[in-house]
Amino acid sequence: MRSCHSLFVLLATVFIASRASAAGLCDDFYARLPNVQRSLCEDARLQPNAARSVKGRALYTRDIRPDDARLRVLVIGGIHGDELSSASVALHWIGLAQAAPSQTHWRFIPALNPDGLFSRPSRRVNANGVDLNRNFPTPNWKREAPFYWAKQTRQDPRRWPGKLPLSEPESKFIVEEMQRFKPNLIVSIHAPYGLLDFDGPLAPPVRLGRLYLDQVGIYPGSLGNYGGVHKGMPVVTIELPSALKTPSDAEMQRMWLDLRRWMGERMGPSTTVLAPVPAARK
Repeated sequence: MRSCHSLFVLLATVFIASRASAAGLCDDFYARLPNVQRSLCEDARLQPNAARSVKGRALYTRDIRPDDARLRVLVIGGIHGDELSSASVALHWIGLAQAAPSQTHWRFIPALNPDGLFSRPSRRVNANGVDLNRNFPTPNWKREAPFYWAKQTRQDPRRWPGKLPLSEPESKFIVEEMQRFKPNLIVSIHAPYGLLDFDGPLAPPVRLGRLYLDQVGIYPGSLGNYGGVHKGMPVVTIELPSALKTPSDAEMQRMWLDLRRWMGERMGPSTTVLAPVPAARK
């Protein structure tokens, strides 16, 4: 009986600590992110993952999983900490996914780079000064990523790829999620170029809301290059028009509906049902 009581106390303590941690995060998001009310974050019911940032901040996720899911989609915001609108849009989309269930298992990571996001001022890079979207292990990374950084960016510190591929806990976490979750699609939200990019084997979406397809190229160490080109996981890269301001609520909903429509056309009825995967790590 005592052991059962101790287990109950432990679980209750973990639950309370998790709720308190999420509440603190929502306070931080409300203070930092554009167009994010505290209630929007609270309704998202984000869960802290076991993974941590360089500075030890939890990486939060949210799964929305119907019983009849046919697709798995990973949505990532805040890879670059100064692209505040990307994390905001991910939070708004969690609400839309909850409001209109579909045959899709959504996994949201609204702020992959919390250290960059909560810096004063916010920074593109993580706490080690690494551009996480140049740190993925694309082929020939050790030759191509440093060369591109030195020659094409003129050693721009905002675009440093790091000393080695996957040198950062945040980029490692995404690769682990790709291996564990096995998404049919990755949606990576960025800013501020106001366009739509795509890498992968499918026919790309022509538009999402007011954003039109304009494939900008392939970069050593980028998620689109790693996931879409070399792993065959289609990657939709959304470049919002502003890093500091979200599109209107109506426009975010149009983008969401266009994404859902394209998924239905390109990934829907003919997609094989994949085997169940474990729930997200808490």
